[in-house]
Amino acid sequence: MRVTVIGSGYVGLVAGACLAETGNDVVCADVDAAKVKRLQGNEIPIYEPGLEPMVARNQADGRLVFTTDVGKAVEHGQVVFIAVGTPPGEDGSADLRHVLTVADTIGRHLNEPKVIVTKSTVPVGTAEKVRAAIRAVTSAPFYLASNPEFLKEGAAIDDFMKPDRVVIGVDTPEARDLLAQLYGPFVRTGNPVLFMDIPSAEVTKYAANAMLATRISFMNQIAKLCELVGADVGSVRKGIGTDRRIGPAFLFPGPGYGGSCFPKDVKALIRTAHEIGMDPDLWEAVEAVNQRQKQVMLAKLTAELAPSLAGRRIGVWGLAFKPETDDMRESPAIELIEGILAAGGQVVAHDPKATDTARQVFGDRVQYARDPYEAVAGADALAIVTEWLVYRNPDLDRVKRGLRTPLIVDGRNLFDPPRMAAAGFRYVSLGRRGQ
Repeated sequence: MRVTVIGSGYVGLVAGACLAETGNDVVCADVDAAKVKRLQGNEIPIYEPGLEPMVARNQADGRLVFTTDVGKAVEHGQVVFIAVGTPPGEDGSADLRHVLTVADTIGRHLNEPKVIVTKSTVPVGTAEKVRAAIRAVTSAPFYLASNPEFLKEGAAIDDFMKPDRVVIGVDTPEARDLLAQLYGPFVRTGNPVLFMDIPSAEVTKYAANAMLATRISFMNQIAKLCELVGADVGSVRKGIGTDRRIGPAFLFPGPGYGGSCFPKDVKALIRTAHEIGMDPDLWEAVEAVNQRQKQVMLAKLTAELAPSLAGRRIGVWGLAFKPETDDMRESPAIELIEGILAAGGQVVAHDPKATDTARQVFGDRVQYARDPYEAVAGADALAIVTEWLVYRNPDLDRVKRGLRTPLIVDGRNLFDPPRMAAAGFRYVSLGRRGQ
């Protein structure tokens, strides 16, 4: 099938590569000429396991092409995906300017009936705005669909190639039939393609992310309760996670959720609710809890190194908002590090993949370590922000020798408190006894 993907950011690039992998003839278009040139040379601007060899393989085989000619790319595709960014505005609403600009371009280059698919994360009602923008410049026939993505950074290839489900909103049999054919190779094991109306598909994306964000904020409040009453959040997590009605996923306390999806989508959902006269009190509480949680590690460090962090050297393990990505958007590490620096402290940070990203955020205000042990050398404390595998079983004797004082503030509960105490550490984690 001839497929066009407009936008070669995280979602568009993964979608284009995976659709090419299943034999489709894919053109990815982007107005960023520098990015397109890098992609044509198989240089991937993001870190995502498995993506670089997939792009290289499909370019070499002629199934994947990158271009800056958006109009020509539109003319190529039987199916045209809109996968451009929808950054949050100051009021939290999704900025649809790029989406609607693409819709206008699509309308001006409709050379045959096509299925136009919104792949970007957009609020309910966006598909109708896309329809209107196309209709404003052409009377040619086209079919509309909404196909939200559910990709986890760090596991996006597996999520696309072996999805839990594919959600597709359509209002014509033509769109349904063509997209059923396109997604058929990805659901051969029986996981469903869920066809529904377009508004329901648009809401499904926000509902999924808001639910996951809610579980994270809920568990962070449970961790706080455990600290105050002397309970252990790990035991509580197991106690509720084994209930089949609840399940174990997203029940780990942490320093707050980040990334490109949860913060933006919760804000956009809140904004949509306000626009239609609905009180989004639950989602506002989820967001408020998360904002407070991002201050927890700084507060614990300050309490342990009282009276202040001035002149203190803090080693930080983890900069990305989660493992297996270099994405630092809304990362808890940003607020932690900015807080340390504002208090007069120094930071030496390590991350397996996000160091270059961090340089764009902090510049030379932070020192960057080549390995985890360099980050702790001469430090007054170690703060663990991201649960990369390389941090899960370190040489604790070497860590202790490197630290000026044997203090670890662990935002991911990676280690067993009795073991850390026996090793001679003051170990501060989340929601455990004696914290």
